[in-house]
Amino acid sequence: MTNQNESNQFYGLGRRKSANAQVTLTLGTGEIMINNVNGNQYLQYNITYLQRIKQPLVLLGLENEYNIEVKAKGGGLTGQAEAITLGAARALTMLNESHRKILKENGLLTRDSRIKERKKYGLKKARKASQFSKR
Repeated sequence: MTNQNESNQFYGLGRRKSANAQVTLTLGTGEIMINNVNGNQYLQYNITYLQRIKQPLVLLGLENEYNIEVKAKGGGLTGQAEAITLGAARALTMLNESHRKILKENGLLTRDSRIKERKKYGLKKARKASQFSKR
């Protein structure tokens, strides 16, 4: 799932809803690249998404020491942002095992397993039924 390359690169895989993110942490200045596009531009300059992605690094005080490079696919921006957060947190545990306690206490190593429920036959959506008509 997560492993380390000898060139100071740390990998982590994150998933959320139908989004997958392969996160690589390398020594650098804190830049974020998602699918070879600047992180700000990819996330449409949404401050909430950017803060969410940087949260594991900010907690550990490493926000300006590592670059985040991501291959993200599937889902929407929210799912991808949360998948990147999980992937970055997993990569940081590979960097140093002592980071695990801090990240776990803040809930960043828990995979959010909620996914969309499938539509059932005879219903309009997963649970929504048509209104009952007596006549």
